[in-house]
Amino acid sequence: MIRTQALTKRYGRSVVVDGVDLSLSAGGITSIIGANGAGKSTVLSMISRLLDMDGGTVSIDGLDVSRTPSAELAKRMSILRQDNHLAVRLTVQDLVAFGRYPHSRGRLTIEDRRHITAAMDYLNLGPFASRYLDELSGGQRQRAFVAMVLCQDTDYVLLDEPLNNLDMKHAVAMMKLLRRTADELGKTVVVVVHDINFASCYSDHIVAMKDGRVHCQGGPEDVITTEQLREIYDMEVAVETIGGRRIGVYYH
Repeated sequence: MIRTQALTKRYGRSVVVDGVDLSLSAGGITSIIGANGAGKSTVLSMISRLLDMDGGTVSIDGLDVSRTPSAELAKRMSILRQDNHLAVRLTVQDLVAFGRYPHSRGRLTIEDRRHITAAMDYLNLGPFASRYLDELSGGQRQRAFVAMVLCQDTDYVLLDEPLNNLDMKHAVAMMKLLRRTADELGKTVVVVVHDINFASCYSDHIVAMKDGRVHCQGGPEDVITTEQLREIYDMEVAVETIGGRRIGVYYH
């Protein structure tokens, strides 16, 4: 379980995350939604210790994130950041191999190589193993970064806007992949997404944020409602049920 208590982040006098309390159970997909500036990515960054917190606590399976050694934490939790640009030119296989660093410390074993191959196969990246990242399409490159995260083989997988710069086809494929990751590999996936319909169709649990606080949370049936979405986004969103899924219609 991921638990935050009174989680707070300030920039000068501006409070961007304001006393967030969360309890995210192990398993399945949790999506974090909300308007720009709601604090979604900041919360995820503090949970993963990429960003220092100004107040509160974060724990994962009872371990205090701020006090747990990095090597131990990296074996329990992995994260894909928004800005996953690299200053060096790498092949897909080299990138995915970085996911094994918490285990191998740069000295790859047979077990590490098995994980690397499995992660690339899982994301259908075998044919691109020797390709450089700058030779791939946006969707292929994003899959390579997700493979690196999965290769780390952690129970908790955090992804900050993994659908950025993906077209509809690749965005759907990415969400299906994350669904499989939760269902087939037993991972706990926490993902920041902008599209409420992806959150509705693929999530077990949704956390909606507004102005640095948790506005509401629950299953899609609890959060994807006209009333809740009006308060979260300050706009009218009609909600229709299509194929048993709640779909927000906001192009009107």
